[in-house]
Order: sequence, then structure tokens, then C-alpha cells
Amino acid sequence: MSNWNEKIITEFRKNKGKVGGHFEHTPLLLLHSVGAKSGKARINPVAYIEDEGRLIVIASKGGADSHPDWYFNVRANPSITVEVGTEQFEAKAAITSEPERSELYAKMAARNSGFADYEKKTSRKIPVIALERIN
Repeated sequence: MSNWNEKIITEFRKNKGKVGGHFEHTPLLLLHSVGAKSGKARINPVAYIEDEGRLIVIASKGGADSHPDWYFNVRANPSITVEVGTEQFEAKAAITSEPERSELYAKMAARNSGFADYEKKTSRKIPVIALERIN
């Protein structure tokens, strides 16, 4: 895990799900997944929105031309754990398809304008993943 992620995870847990700096006004969750290749436990801080009882995350990687590693993890192993605030629960990750993908992406971009910029920076179709609580 990168040092950058470790700092955010530590701050998130210390402050009951809140972080400062660049993400001060962005709701974050901690996504626990199993490595698609390694089989090792991974944790990634990810921005989210809520939609119809689900948590929606975007595999933007800041508009890079490749998907983030966590995307491949949830695609290979969709049974995940999520931390939101002080709560932790099991969930199932589902990669959305059109037209829902575009509708949810637009909702995220309306909440956080950086996501509109990410789409402009890459030619790839940025995946949108719905996380549904299973317990």
C-alpha cells in the first residue's frame, strides 16, 4: 500500500471517517478487497456517493489511461468489506453497465467536479461500481 493511502487510512480511522486536505469535503470510504493476482488483503480510500441504498464508487485513477488496481480486485473478487465512518460491513461489488453507468458517473461529477475532469483526461470508459450491503 502506498504511503499516501496509509496516511489517509490512518486519518480516516482516527477521525471517524473524516479526512482533511484535498478530501476535506469529499465523502470517503475504505474499500477492503482481495488482490486479483496476489490474493492479499488490500485497502483503498475511495470517494463515494449514495444512490438507492447503494454506495457508488468510480474507478477513475485520477483520469489515468489505466484502471486502478482495486478495480481488478473487485472484478475478480466482488465480495468486499467497506468502512464508512466508524461502521464496517460486508458488501458485494457490481460493475454497472449503460445507461446506469453514465447516470451514476454524472451524479458523482455533480457532487465532485474533479470527476468531470477525469473523463476528459482519458479515452477509456471509466468504470462505475455499485457496492451493496449484504449484512
